[in-house]
Amino acid sequence: MKLPFTLDSGIASKAAFGVIILQADETLEAEFRTVFNHPGWALYHSRIPSAPEVTPTTLQQMEADMPDAAALLPGATPLDVVAYACTSGATVIGTEKIAAIIRGQHPKAATTDPISATIAACAHLGVKKLGFITPYIAEVSDAMRALLEANGLSSPVFASFEQIEEAVVARISTQSVCDAICQTGQSDQVDAVFASCTNLRSFEILDEAETLIGKPVITSNQALAWHMLHLAGQTPPTDGPGRLFRG
Repeated sequence: MKLPFTLDSGIASKAAFGVIILQADETLEAEFRTVFNHPGWALYHSRIPSAPEVTPTTLQQMEADMPDAAALLPGATPLDVVAYACTSGATVIGTEKIAAIIRGQHPKAATTDPISATIAACAHLGVKKLGFITPYIAEVSDAMRALLEANGLSSPVFASFEQIEEAVVARISTQSVCDAICQTGQSDQVDAVFASCTNLRSFEILDEAETLIGKPVITSNQALAWHMLHLAGQTPPTDGPGRLFRG
C-alpha cells in the first residue's frame, strides 16, 4: 500500500540557520540550544577539523577545511544565515575571507562569525570601551585586540586565563568566568565586558554578572546567536542571555 502524504515547509518555517563548529568545541551547541529552541527556527551544525591547541598556526589551518565543512550543511532549503563559530579563527583567517568561502557553498546566505557579531553587538548597545577577557595565549589575544581597535573598540582593561588547550578552556568553571567578568568590569575605564571564545561557558551566569557590575556583558556565543537571528530578520527571544537580547 502506497501511503498518501502532503508537504509543508518543514521545521524551518521561519528561518534556517547553519553553524560551522570547531571539532574541539564542547560548549556552543548546548548554549545555542537555549536560544534557538523556538518553533519555526531550524539550526543545523557542521564540524570543522581543529587542533587541540589554539595558536595562530592551528587557527589558520582551518581555512583550507572550511569549504568542505560548509558544504556538509543541508542545502535542500536555502539557509538564511551561516556562521563560522570561532572568535580567534575569524580573527586570524579574516572575516571577509570567511564570508567568501561560506558564500561559495551557500550563495544566498548571510554570513557572520563571533568577532563580527561582537562588533555588531557593541554598536547595538552603544559601547566603545571594553573590559576584554580571553582564555588565549598572548599572541592570539593581541591579534584580537588589534582587530577590535581597528573597528573603533578599545580594551583599556584586559585579562586572560592564558590557556592554549581547548579542553582546558571548556572546563573553566562558570564561577571563574563570572569572577573574571566582575573583576574586569568594575573598572571605570570600561562601559561593557566582552568574554571571548565559543568554548568558554557563560550563559548560566551572564545575567548575574551584568547585575553585579551594572554593565552589559557580551560573550562570543551570545553575540553570535543574537547576530544570526538579526541577520535572518527574526526577533531575538527576550529570555535570551543578557541585555543584548533585551535591548
